[in-house]
Amino acid sequence: MTTITAGEAARHGFVTPATRFDRTLLRAAAAIDAFVLARVERRVGAERRRALTAQAAASGARREAEALAAIGILPR
Repeated sequence: MTTITAGEAARHGFVTPATRFDRTLLRAAAAIDAFVLARVERRVGAERRRALTAQAAASGARREAEALAAIGILPR
């Protein structure tokens, strides 16, 4: 939430330096996000994890193929 607000303020021309306290809060928020993500991933069943992994792999392959096509290289 803090980074979204900071980005929004920067877009409107407000320049505020990040203090040590601000950086500490952002690190704490990132750590909490990582903790919550780990807990949610543990709750998800193995079948769902496999499906998400396959979906991510397919999405990555598609992005790579689109990037190659954008520069004129067709995948074989």
